[in-house]
Amino acid sequence: MRAVCVIGLGLIGGSVLRAAATAGRPVWGATASEADAAEARAEGFDVVDAESALRRAAEADALVVVATPLTAVREVLRQIAEHAPDALLTDVVSVKDPVDAEVRSLLPSARYAGGHPMAGVSSSGWSAGSGELFAGAAWAVIVEENTTLEAWREAAQLALDCGAQVVPTSASAHDSAVARVSHLPHLFAAVLAAVGADGGPLSLSLAAGSFRDGTRVAGTAPELVRAMTEGNRVALLDAVDDALGRLGAARGSLASTGGLKSTVDFGHAARRAFEDLASSERASATVQLNATALERLRELGERGGRVLALSAETASVELPVT
Repeated sequence: MRAVCVIGLGLIGGSVLRAAATAGRPVWGATASEADAAEARAEGFDVVDAESALRRAAEADALVVVATPLTAVREVLRQIAEHAPDALLTDVVSVKDPVDAEVRSLLPSARYAGGHPMAGVSSSGWSAGSGELFAGAAWAVIVEENTTLEAWREAAQLALDCGAQVVPTSASAHDSAVARVSHLPHLFAAVLAAVGADGGPLSLSLAAGSFRDGTRVAGTAPELVRAMTEGNRVALLDAVDDALGRLGAARGSLASTGGLKSTVDFGHAARRAFEDLASSERASATVQLNATALERLRELGERGGRVLALSAETASVELPVT
């Protein structure tokens, strides 16, 4: 199995390192956090400095995984350009267009396919991670015009080895989607937490399940939330505009008629659609891994399909039946 070198050993990177090791891959990593490095070493993992990790990756033709916040990606890519410029490369950063642009600029010869596992908790750091974090989770693996089948397969196989299900999609489609289902919820959680706190001790003492669940991700380290939301500024602005339009309509209705039927009914129906998709009947498809495979896989991914397995010649895909 191909070795894996993870740069960044926080929640996601640390979980990738653990899961890849459990799958039987040789693994090592590097991190700027002395605390994360010490904890990983205490659990028996091989953690070295970034230069040593990348040199070893170049010698072993390992898959390098960038698992840092978006704000640190450029510096890590510069290190990769110096020590492993031809590396097989993926990342687990929550925004894809900016990372793709940096890779193309700084590492034109890298064999790169971006990735993003849709899993996490509100805590951060090595100690928050788990080798089971990605079990059953969606893991986007990006298909762009210049993505090679080799690079995509390597990134996708890592996701599968970590227990995830692969969603092939473009960088821009990914960023637009996560702006609505990940980054906007982080923003709303922050606003909801602040509005609740503005009500004073009585409000917070009466807060129960809906407030707790709605504000859970507001417990995430603020610098991580800022990196993902500000890094996806254009797509998030579209989502915020959509949300503000709906809130404005709700406010107008509440002020004029006292009613919120349309807002509540549409939201209820949307939640049911989410639940129905998760529990819907599934159809299977097989994609031959030939010259047109990535285009076909991206099409299926953007229809809700997930790759469940890869063989030497095919990808096994599961699609919701609509």
